[in-house]
Amino acid sequence: MITVNALSEVAALMGDPARAAMLSLLMDGRAHTASDLALAAGVTAQTASGHLGRMAEANLLAVRAQGRNRFYRLASPDVAHAIESLMALAGPRAPAASRSAAWRRDPDLRFCRTCYDHLAGQVGIAVTDSLTQHGHLEPKGARDWKLTPSGELFCASVGVDLPSARQASTRHFARQCLDWSERRPHISGALGSAIADTFFKRGWAEKLRRGRTVRLTDSGRRALSRDFGAAI
Repeated sequence: MITVNALSEVAALMGDPARAAMLSLLMDGRAHTASDLALAAGVTAQTASGHLGRMAEANLLAVRAQGRNRFYRLASPDVAHAIESLMALAGPRAPAASRSAAWRRDPDLRFCRTCYDHLAGQVGIAVTDSLTQHGHLEPKGARDWKLTPSGELFCASVGVDLPSARQASTRHFARQCLDWSERRPHISGALGSAIADTFFKRGWAEKLRRGRTVRLTDSGRRALSRDFGAAI
């Protein structure tokens, strides 16, 4: 059983503004150096090192040394899921004017982005809606999805690597992840990751060099309309 103290410690680690900025950057699913994370948080390298050490010790981050650099990434999809859920909760608490200004400044982020290793935003929700409306995906309890037999056939038809997704025994297969901009759950877990991989491998979407924003290509828009029946 999780103790109150343990819950409080994790919440405190995530709640610090500098650490929250670092975690937000790591939501792009990439590994980042301590220097990158210090810059994102607006703190010195020494301060960043202290923050990163505490989060790694708490199993929020995984770290890998390569040459003179240490690369950090989120320790697990569960950490990413918790961060995305906190973002969804935090949105309504901000003043209405600042929320509106934020969306105007970054409409591309709201349109399509990575949420750790799966698609989020309007495109992620469009994919999820298509699968549920066509009976390919059904809610399974309050936190998961169930891929139906027709969903198995559909995923195979568009090139989603289901065998590899099912072999990912260390994570949930199909998780409901609350989308912080759309306020509805999109697909995460091994299935969500496999769907995103299909979009990237088939040239339907492209990751930008920095940040979480994803560009939907012309062929991706055609695929959404042709294969998913979704108009974006």
